[in-house]
Amino acid sequence: MAFSLSNRKLKAYGSIVGIDLGGRTTKAVLINRGKDGFIFTNYVIQDTPVFEKTPSAELIGDHLRSVVKKLDPKIKKINVTIGGNDSIVRIVDLPQLAKTNVPIGSDGSSSRTVSLPQMAIHDMRLMLKHSSKIYLQQELIDYVYDCYILPQQFSQPKATDPDKKTSMQKIRVVVAGAKKSLVDMYQEASKIAGVTIENLVPEVICPLNAFEYAQPDDFKNAVVALVDIGFKKSSISILIKGELVLNRIVNTGGDTLTATLAESMGITYVEAENIKIGMPQEVKHNLEPIISSLARELRASVDFCEHQFNTTIDRIYLSGGTVRSDFFVNSLQNELMAPCRVWNPVSFMELALPPQLVGECENVAPMLAVAVGAAVCSF
Repeated sequence: MAFSLSNRKLKAYGSIVGIDLGGRTTKAVLINRGKDGFIFTNYVIQDTPVFEKTPSAELIGDHLRSVVKKLDPKIKKINVTIGGNDSIVRIVDLPQLAKTNVPIGSDGSSSRTVSLPQMAIHDMRLMLKHSSKIYLQQELIDYVYDCYILPQQFSQPKATDPDKKTSMQKIRVVVAGAKKSLVDMYQEASKIAGVTIENLVPEVICPLNAFEYAQPDDFKNAVVALVDIGFKKSSISILIKGELVLNRIVNTGGDTLTATLAESMGITYVEAENIKIGMPQEVKHNLEPIISSLARELRASVDFCEHQFNTTIDRIYLSGGTVRSDFFVNSLQNELMAPCRVWNPVSFMELALPPQLVGECENVAPMLAVAVGAAVCSF
């Protein structure tokens, strides 16, 4: 269900860079697509510029140039994520004309029912632009949008007004949006970096894009929850046989765990981060309350979907830097009372990495889910 705020596709074969501008670290991947599939060619993990001031095109452009240069200086096309604070992703019901009665005959005494064409994505964007408060329950001024129409089985039943000749049908649509000024700033940053941004992708959509390639059977046939533990926030997306039915962001991430641990132990942030990943059993009484708080938020989303759609979540897939800790995964699984599994977003690709990166790829792979999901949006 890949979609973005630009929706540009590459030719059948080519190279693309996916860049996840995270809150603390930037993760970027270089993927080639050939006749026999995908090739994972390179990746970079480096500090993200600290946006203590208002982000600028110059700051972002310099950073993008630095990242792309480390991957491959010849690359000119990139996909970039937009963070959860700077974008919206909603599942909404939009009105859709379904059928109408058309008069026939010279006197108009008879008529026939015809189906109207489906509303174009362009028209949906315009409708959202001018009526965001109606359809998104929020006044969003100067936003740009993209839409993805969900299949009929997840749409609402049509409602027919007997007093009108035209019946109305609600269609379920995933809507992504961001401020036009932000989109323009990223485009200006790309010029400074000497590259072209093919797609701007809301980061909460990216794990779904990567999961579709990495776990195709579960994507198509299972009921799963994807949980990505970010720096400041975490996202949960629930899929029923390949279709997104819930997408939510919670205000707890890896930074919450690290900062709480540093404060409670009176140690530096860096020391706390190393202990969180390397020796969590030693400080489990400090970490468990935060993990429990996150689990309650996630459990609420799972319970809602199971009740709403009369189904059961088969398993929960985890990604993000924090899930490299077995303690975190096991604790979250115990709290959620559901099987949790760390998934590998690069598993569907042939590895052709520089020698110095091959050994650590498996360890850092869970951190690359958003970057990979941004990249495959072009294929």
